[in-house]
Amino acid sequence: MATSSLLVQYIIIREDLVRSLAWPLGAVIAQGCHACVAVIHEFYHDEDTVKYLRDIDNMRKVVLKIKDEEMLSALSKKLNDNEIKHKLWTEQPENYPTCIALK
Repeated sequence: MATSSLLVQYIIIREDLVRSLAWPLGAVIAQGCHACVAVIHEFYHDEDTVKYLRDIDNMRKVVLKIKDEEMLSALSKKLNDNEIKHKLWTEQPENYPTCIALK
């Protein structure tokens, strides 16, 4: 795949889950995994998603942190306002927003 056509998926995870709320690292990683699978499922037939999945052995992801739930919700709103497709993953049954995965 040529460098100019590389697609990268971004995942933004709440930093306070580990630092303040003492979630185990594995649980936090699972949240990011859930969000990635969910956003790919939701946009499965989207042209960019199809391209991303076509080269499955060379997928690229960037994981970023965000301070807390308030900032995560604000980011999701900004993404929605700008029509940027993403999934705000909310852990159930607690109804607890944990991360965002962009399409």
